[in-house]
Amino acid sequence: MAKKCKKEEQELQQEEKQEVEAQEAQEEAPAEVNPFEEKYNAEHDSYLRLAADYDNFRKRTTREKEQSYSNGRADAVAKLLPVYDNLERALNQPTQDEAYKKGVEMTMTQLVKIFTELGVEIFGEPGDAFDPNLHNAVMHTQQEDTPENTITQVFQKGFRMGDKIVRFAMVQVAN
Repeated sequence: MAKKCKKEEQELQQEEKQEVEAQEAQEEAPAEVNPFEEKYNAEHDSYLRLAADYDNFRKRTTREKEQSYSNGRADAVAKLLPVYDNLERALNQPTQDEAYKKGVEMTMTQLVKIFTELGVEIFGEPGDAFDPNLHNAVMHTQQEDTPENTITQVFQKGFRMGDKIVRFAMVQVAN
């Protein structure tokens, strides 16, 4: 009986060795590449790239659309700025005709209201701190009573829509 058990154990060990060797041989042998699987993987990769390209295209066109709308509004406001400047000059001129002056004031008030509704901010007042990102210094003056880099006179007001500068303020700055 003991011989029979030993013989069975040896047979089991030999079978296990043969199975391990067969598995190692399969692992060492190059895996057969299925041409259909290879083609499927290539097509799937192509599909994923196409989907990513489309998503990028969609995002880019949405962003460009928003920018073109914003740029169009800024261009329209820029075309109205000479009207604003002329109305401001008309208000600063002395006149005897009160009805004329009131009409110019009403027109100016309405234009400023439209600018406000469009999100336009008017900036550049005497006494403001000079900021080269917002102001264009065309003159410098030496004044002892005024702090350095302070706007002393405004020749043209500046206009901004959000972060976009429509027109820089033209100013005189104290040194």
